[in-house]
Amino acid sequence: MDDFARIRELRDILEYNSRLYYDLDAPVMPDYEYDRLLRELENLEAAHPETVTPDSPTQHVGGTASNSFAPVQHEVPLESLQDVFNADEVAEFDERVREQLSGVEYSVEPKVDGLSVAIEYRDGRFVRGATRGDGRTGEDVTENIRTIKSLPMVLPDKLPHLIVRGEVYMSKQVFAELNAEREITGEPLFANPRNAAAGSLRQQDPKIAAQRRLDIVIFNLQLADGKTFTKHTDTIDYMASQGFPTIPYLKTGDLDAVNAEIVRLNEERAALPFDMDGAVLKLNDLSDRAVLGSTSKVPRWAIAYKYPPEQKPSKLLDIVVQVGRTGVLTPKAVVEPVRLAGTTVTNATLHNQDFITEKDIRIGDTVIVQKAGEIIPEIVRVDLTKRPEGLKPYHLPDRCPVCGARVERDEDGAAMRCTGAECPAQLLRYLEHFTSREAMDIDGVGPAVLRAMVDAGLVQTAADLYKLTVQDIAQLDRMGEKSAQNAVQAIEKSKGNDLSRLLCALGIRQIGAKAARTLAQHFGSFDALDKASVEELTEIDDIGAITAKFLREWLESPQSQDLMRRFREAGVNMECLDRPTDDRFRGMTFVLTGSLTHFTRDEATEMIQRRGGKASGSVSKKTSYVVAGEAAGSKLTKAQELGIPVLTEEEFLAMLGEGAGETDTGDGQISLL
Repeated sequence: MDDFARIRELRDILEYNSRLYYDLDAPVMPDYEYDRLLRELENLEAAHPETVTPDSPTQHVGGTASNSFAPVQHEVPLESLQDVFNADEVAEFDERVREQLSGVEYSVEPKVDGLSVAIEYRDGRFVRGATRGDGRTGEDVTENIRTIKSLPMVLPDKLPHLIVRGEVYMSKQVFAELNAEREITGEPLFANPRNAAAGSLRQQDPKIAAQRRLDIVIFNLQLADGKTFTKHTDTIDYMASQGFPTIPYLKTGDLDAVNAEIVRLNEERAALPFDMDGAVLKLNDLSDRAVLGSTSKVPRWAIAYKYPPEQKPSKLLDIVVQVGRTGVLTPKAVVEPVRLAGTTVTNATLHNQDFITEKDIRIGDTVIVQKAGEIIPEIVRVDLTKRPEGLKPYHLPDRCPVCGARVERDEDGAAMRCTGAECPAQLLRYLEHFTSREAMDIDGVGPAVLRAMVDAGLVQTAADLYKLTVQDIAQLDRMGEKSAQNAVQAIEKSKGNDLSRLLCALGIRQIGAKAARTLAQHFGSFDALDKASVEELTEIDDIGAITAKFLREWLESPQSQDLMRRFREAGVNMECLDRPTDDRFRGMTFVLTGSLTHFTRDEATEMIQRRGGKASGSVSKKTSYVVAGEAAGSKLTKAQELGIPVLTEEEFLAMLGEGAGETDTGDGQISLL
């Protein structure tokens, strides 16, 4: 490949990974590798200056402002830093600086691996927080920034205008606790604290950001109206006096001391509460900085020394398969103990079968292990020169290692999933879904109570809920007699639920509340549904071939048949109690929009479905009617553009007709009889 083709290839790779890192908070390439490729591109562009364009990754800071938040124009740009990778490059930087300056003094600081932000104060009060974005335009994340407890909201000095720059991060401890919680609830695990922090700071709901317990460290004074400083370290000390959590620093003019500090930080990084991926070397004198200035992308007075990820060889002793709360099989490598980033590693993630196949990982191999984001051990590659003869390729089992049920691959991903309805590994997550509001709606039996039941051995399947007594539940922690009585009553009440709720609660893939209702109303009973073939299922509106396949396979599973037998013996209803009262809306599709005053969306949807119609969330040419309440928006506009009839609430009620099963209670509400 010639230089020009390589330049094009590098730009594509870097732009793609930059978007994953900055905009989507989902990087797949290690930082160190990204920085290496960027350096290669810089060298090639230097050799071929005619190829340099403004949109090259070498000419701009990664990241864009998201449309989800209001844009913020940074009064002082948030610049990136030039990366260096060894002591020789540090010496070259020092030599360039000393060619123009004398009496040089540096500060050396840890480079925190988080999300860079600008924090703004007016008259000593916090007013705004913004992400870096592309360095000139960021995102307004003020409400999420407010949730960071270590950041002062009011400062002792009431300067007219103050802007500081910091790095929002998630501590290693909080990261570990968050991932443990996500594993229990079946949510995808965060790859590293940086991803977790960035994703948390970009949440639309500040309550979620608050739950993530973010932290911040301040490392630069951007603007201070009414204050003057001569040294960068003086600004750090001043910000500390105002209550900011500030970056630790070493102040020195000795290059040997600089290099010694870079080494020391690397050796002690495991003990720090935050992730760091390098050390930052800055000119301390602010007037010296002004002399050197900046390029279009980075300052000439600072560099970032990037540490390579620590990698060591180890022998792969075994692959252990774990079954998560959602049934996903996760392979874990068992390796000979190896010391990495201050801890002893004995296990490493293998992600999924595709990862194992791509890297051709086999039990008995010598593998290279590193810590992803300094937290999660992972296998980087296999040392094929040390592979013993006769090692066989590894494949995940086709039967669940916990319950023995069949394992199948997700249609839309790499995950392998247990299909067992009674798999113990999935029990807690399954029970949470079974008792949820959209499923069996068992009030007073939430996640904490379910966990206590499982831990006490009271429940092995969802059917066991219907055997529980007041005495069983009252013995659990934080459950008194009254709470236990309420829980038993709620469980007993759920026996009378419509078949659609039970079908939704069973957790069959692609059978949510809507599909469950369709199936219940079509067949009328579980027995009739149980006899339906795949062909019969696919003839039903909204039931596709894949959904029909999943449903038929679930019905034929011995575990499923046992579970349904136990539900029947417990007295759980197996009939549809909510079949359409008539079919006047058969073949019609309604869309509800705006603020409805006579009924809720759910009530209106039920009225439509009980008469054989369908309720949709979007307007299309197939829409029969749009029911428009107050402040109807784009859906109303689209209906008018397509010529679709628009009904007021009163006109919709008229279509229902008198004696149709609804009566006005006199207070503007509709009572469903």
